[in-house]
Amino acid sequence: MRDRIGSFRLLDRLGEGGMGVVYAAQDERLHRRVAIKMIRDDSGLREARDRFWREARSAARLNHPNVCQIYDVGEEGSDLWIAMELLEGEPLSSRMARSSLSLSEAGPIVLSVLAALDALHRHQIVHRDLKPSNVFLTSHGVKLLDFGLARPITDPAAMTTTNLTRTGLIVGTPRYMAPEQWKGEPADARTDLFAAGIILYEMLTSARAFPGEAPGEIRHAALFEQPPALSGPPAVTAVDRVIQRALAKDPNDRYASAQAMADELRSALRLLESGDTARVRAVTRLIVLPFRCLRPDPDCEFLTFSLPDAITGSLAGIESLVVRSSLTAAKFTSATPDLKQIAEETEVDLVLIGTLMRVGDQVRVSTQLLEASSGTVAWTLSTQASLGDLFELQDGLARHIVESLSLPLSGRERSSMQKDIPVSAKAYEFYLRANQLAWTSDGWALARDLYLKCLEADPRYAPAWAQLGRIYRVIAKYHEESPKENLLRAADAFHRALELNPDLSLAHNLYVYLEVEMGRAKDAMVRLIDRARARPSEAGLFAGLVQACRYCGLLDASLAAADRALRLDPNIPTSITYTHWMSGDFERAMILRTNDLPFIRGYSLMAMGRMDEALETFSKMQNMVHLPGFGRSMYYLLIGEREKSLADMRGILSSAFLDPEGIYFIARGLAYFGELDESLRTLDRVVEGGFYCDQTMARDPWLDQVRTTPEFVRILRRAESQRREAIAAYLEHEGDRILGVRPSS
Repeated sequence: MRDRIGSFRLLDRLGEGGMGVVYAAQDERLHRRVAIKMIRDDSGLREARDRFWREARSAARLNHPNVCQIYDVGEEGSDLWIAMELLEGEPLSSRMARSSLSLSEAGPIVLSVLAALDALHRHQIVHRDLKPSNVFLTSHGVKLLDFGLARPITDPAAMTTTNLTRTGLIVGTPRYMAPEQWKGEPADARTDLFAAGIILYEMLTSARAFPGEAPGEIRHAALFEQPPALSGPPAVTAVDRVIQRALAKDPNDRYASAQAMADELRSALRLLESGDTARVRAVTRLIVLPFRCLRPDPDCEFLTFSLPDAITGSLAGIESLVVRSSLTAAKFTSATPDLKQIAEETEVDLVLIGTLMRVGDQVRVSTQLLEASSGTVAWTLSTQASLGDLFELQDGLARHIVESLSLPLSGRERSSMQKDIPVSAKAYEFYLRANQLAWTSDGWALARDLYLKCLEADPRYAPAWAQLGRIYRVIAKYHEESPKENLLRAADAFHRALELNPDLSLAHNLYVYLEVEMGRAKDAMVRLIDRARARPSEAGLFAGLVQACRYCGLLDASLAAADRALRLDPNIPTSITYTHWMSGDFERAMILRTNDLPFIRGYSLMAMGRMDEALETFSKMQNMVHLPGFGRSMYYLLIGEREKSLADMRGILSSAFLDPEGIYFIARGLAYFGELDESLRTLDRVVEGGFYCDQTMARDPWLDQVRTTPEFVRILRRAESQRREAIAAYLEHEGDRILGVRPSS
């Protein structure tokens, strides 16, 4: 070891990294202990050395309690050296290696890091290599190391992936690099915030935000994947929102500054209860694919979809597990599933696949649990049961999944898994057969009859009552078959389900759509908010809140609920496009998801003046099975057929169609045609029916002809009053803690 460098006497070697060696040293001029970092410069570029000196001088001027102080810089031969503050303590990486940190521990550390980054960014310095080993924990606080120095010394604007590969240089540590760094694009302050989000996630979970060992695997994850959502009390959900925004792929979607991220993190930490250590868990994401029959068998075919669907349903509500919906899983029916495609499209960690074969009156089921990222087999299980013991087969597979993953179950979760055991094997077979038919309109009637047969055999089987409630609702809304009677039957079925099992996720998540259409959106919102406190990882619950909050006029809360639902399950159907439309964000309203009806796209195109495209959209909708009058009325409006358009609108109003949001679009159409009295009567029906988006009504240009009438003012004030009542209920039940949004009055 050399003895001296500049005016410093080297004492002990403290460590060595890829960029150089760190020594403890004595500053013989000022008589103080310092750390000397020797940085190798192998590039030999004059531009690189000039840039090193320019940024080193800027860094040396910094004086911040969370930044390791730079005392001096210099060069000796081909080596560049930095004299800095000698710290006592340990790097964050060492602390993280021992165990995860509670939120109350991790929060202050990240706030200190953000304070340091804010100071750096204000001096136009970007760290570019933020990682746990560069965050040092001392008895006096947190210190950020190596800012803007331990990186390739070249102009980032000229950096490309190609020259990265050619020179072997890196612009950061792969596991903490932002997408723009991987793509060779310029780094800025938001690049550091991406790394801060990773560090916060990994402190809380002891899990990699972007898994993989090889740089290529990590790069793919950073560019295309999102880490699992965090589960726990409201403070954890709020911090998860901070992490999600920090880890946005597009820098424009991240926080604009370290201070902005710190402000939102402080708000999240305010949700911590006194002395709360805020248990944090990263949810495990699972998809159960349709099983495959090894040989044709009509008596066994229904199990290919319905048995995985039943397993999915039985695992719903476990806080540390999020199971993708059966509708999402139904897209992947190949005999040899493409795990990479499934992982990318559904963002899951685990995939359950299986095969079925009937042997006499027995069904043999072979299943494998696979790691989505690698295809590694976690376990293989073969079971066999008679057709009369299908529930035991499903229940055994669900329990094996829970046990194999060592999922920590609360008493409530254990109790929930033990409920809803059908007493009749035949009843369960009817239930499974009905589930296979229930998701397409041509199967609704037969599914209804099978659910009724199930309940005739076992009237206390709550899941069948919940599914029957859904079938009655969709038949009433879309088929107009005895609509009033079917709506009453739907309500009765949901009530029966919740009486039998008040904790049944299926019933809670399906019931909300009937509630809002029958004018009880506020009740639905309050019920779901209360439930979210105990089940923060239930995607379907938040999808229901999207609808309930919007009907109450709480558009920001509706958007927040959608963010949480899609964070938990990126493929879950929500009505978020309607919330965007009601908010006036027509561009985003046009981004339809797979299960969206295209009405809102047409309405958005009209709002933006793109009438030719709107006409094409509504032209395709004229013969839709679902509510054809809506598509036809807008088609006729756009081609100037006034009377035909009005006839379709009035046909909807005279039917048993109850949905007040749908009726709102009719009210505005009537106003467009100058049918002012009829439009006002319809708007009154909208508010009476439980739709309180007064802010949308106040700015809707189609309502301009009625806007100054006393009747419109009365309707608008009534809607505003109802929205304020909903806000009060939302705050009373701590919706702002659950969703992280406080509605403005």
